[in-house]
Amino acid sequence: MSQVKFTDAISRVLFDAMTRDEKTLLFGLGVADPKRVFGTTNGLLEAFGPERVFDTPTSENGMTGIAIGAATMGYRPVMVHQRLDFFLLAMDQLVNNAAKWHYMFGGQGNVPLTLRLLLGRGWGQGPTHSQNLQSWFAHVPGLRVVMPSTVENAYGLLWSSIFDPNPVVFLEHRWLHNQEGRLPEPGTAVPIGKAAIMREGSDVTLVSMSYMVLEALKAAEFLKSFGISAEVVDLRTIAPLDWQTVTASVRKTGRMIAIDTSTAEFSVTSEILAHVAQNHFSSLKAAPIKMGSPHAPVPTSVGLSEGFYPGAAEIAAASFKVLGISKVPNLESLRPERHDVPGAWFTGPF
Repeated sequence: MSQVKFTDAISRVLFDAMTRDEKTLLFGLGVADPKRVFGTTNGLLEAFGPERVFDTPTSENGMTGIAIGAATMGYRPVMVHQRLDFFLLAMDQLVNNAAKWHYMFGGQGNVPLTLRLLLGRGWGQGPTHSQNLQSWFAHVPGLRVVMPSTVENAYGLLWSSIFDPNPVVFLEHRWLHNQEGRLPEPGTAVPIGKAAIMREGSDVTLVSMSYMVLEALKAAEFLKSFGISAEVVDLRTIAPLDWQTVTASVRKTGRMIAIDTSTAEFSVTSEILAHVAQNHFSSLKAAPIKMGSPHAPVPTSVGLSEGFYPGAAEIAAASFKVLGISKVPNLESLRPERHDVPGAWFTGPF
């Protein structure tokens, strides 16, 4: 395995999938422009030509309908939307057509469609460019929803998504794009519906997804210096959700904090808390905690957005709370220098 950036893993798995199956198509706004969707589609137009890799009009609903039609005819379209927010124009196609096709036709048809929807926050993106709506998609029967947090998972989950017979919503956080990791061998799959233990622990379970897994790991390392052993669970897949891994961890630690990238109310973490409380109440030593942003539109102002999103400091504070520790140490070392960017490399606007 070689070390690459998250963006390189995305472009490489697309190359490998299109090489394996000539009916794999790639299209969407920006896939063939000079920036190639932040570098995630580099080299693909040159390798496979404009018949398989092409830009589209700004007609999200219509083009998603074309993608669904192609999928029903045996193709494996990968459609890219540079913002999850832009894709909302095509929710009708996804929910009323793609998600229900297999069921309505008695299992005689499939829609092997992969939707790459980019999400994120910061740099003044504001209410209409910063939404994390994975709970919407997870609520719809017939859809698979995945949210990778590492380079290896970005490759393996996208490979599994492309070759899955069902429509898959692949939610890709742009703050992960500069992360580095090992590039798996061509064709390496990560199973959809299987969570991963990113760090083992015995005192508290931190369950999260996508970019917030990095914040959970940062908090876990901080907690270690105070003798607290935190187990970090990366969901990787939101639908179907790996209840076995989550509940096994909770039974081991007896305490749980579920951290969402979206608003805390009516979220994926709300469902996790409900499931654990309903089915594994006797395993809990303390009331579980869910974390996310406030139930309000995302502020555009840098001043207003400070404190809007939880991070490693808030996760550590919640961990002390669930452990019944009232004297909390100074958490300022966990706070980033700038809350609205993941690092100096991030220059926006997208």
